[in-house]
Amino acid sequence: MAEREIIKEYSKGDLTVVWKPRKCIHSAICVTTLPKVYDPDKKPWIEPENASIDELKSQIKKCPSGALTYIMKGETKNSEEGNNNTRVEVMANGPLLVHGSLEVKDTSGKTEGKSGVTALCRCGASANKPYCDGAHKKINFVG
Repeated sequence: MAEREIIKEYSKGDLTVVWKPRKCIHSAICVTTLPKVYDPDKKPWIEPENASIDELKSQIKKCPSGALTYIMKGETKNSEEGNNNTRVEVMANGPLLVHGSLEVKDTSGKTEGKSGVTALCRCGASANKPYCDGAHKKINFVG
């Protein structure tokens, strides 16, 4: 049985921050960019009311894994709209980031569609293969 994906939403006015924990690679860009919004020691850990909508959008666009996205009220697409090209980026000492749409086929033949940014494990230590779960930091992966 497939595990249900957890999706959390946090709203500020017309903007909703969407967080998908299983996609998160714990780069901490969110925490260092907007520490008044993202505090992993708090519950809830995301407090969008502590920044402007423009600040939130700008930070979310920097999320390397795509774990953070946003939806604006009245729009049907999130921050990854309009790009049909697929691009692969190698993160220093981290995962491969695939930007765009792709299909991932597992060893049993089951396929899963992905879009936006998908972080694929390069270190081999992820407990969520083929996806990155941030384990590269724990094992001090260099690559």
